[in-house]
Amino acid sequence: MIKLIQATPQSGFTLKLVFSDNSWGELDFKPTLQLTGSLLEPLRDPMYFSRCFIDMGALCWPNGLELGAESLRQKLINNDALHEPDREAA
Repeated sequence: MIKLIQATPQSGFTLKLVFSDNSWGELDFKPTLQLTGSLLEPLRDPMYFSRCFIDMGALCWPNGLELGAESLRQKLINNDALHEPDREAA
């Protein structure tokens, strides 16, 4: 089971995400923040967005929003933005 092990804010609403298999990518959350929902509203503030943290391998914010590692990894794959060290070295 893949877990998120690091989430580092980049410019704007982008996070660099590192997973337990050493794969990583930068994910732009602007499209997600365009969706409606009470849990997404606070994340539109860049200062609040940068308060993300990891809990039990998931990406979280203080308001209770939690995003699973597998869905984040799949978004990176769909955006052709996932870097997999083992495959890149081959």
